[in-house]
Amino acid sequence: MNKSDLIDQIAKSADISKAAAGRSLDATIDAITKSMKKGDVVTLIGFGTFYIGKRAARNGRNPRTGATIQISAANSPKFRAGKALKDAVN
Repeated sequence: MNKSDLIDQIAKSADISKAAAGRSLDATIDAITKSMKKGDVVTLIGFGTFYIGKRAARNGRNPRTGATIQISAANSPKFRAGKALKDAVN
């Protein structure tokens, strides 16, 4: 399922127009993104939790030359599925 399929599904189940469904999906994604940028955890009860994982700086290897390189620390968006979602797919 891609974004347009999801918009179609939202529009049909909520009985709203596709344009309104698209705007609401975009607003939801934007709100989650802004909250995570601030470092907040976003929890949707029954669905899951969006959070920021931290990766420490480490040494890596350039596969082409074999030289050791320094990989800087980074934040990584992560998602942990909730119990209701886990139960629904199993």
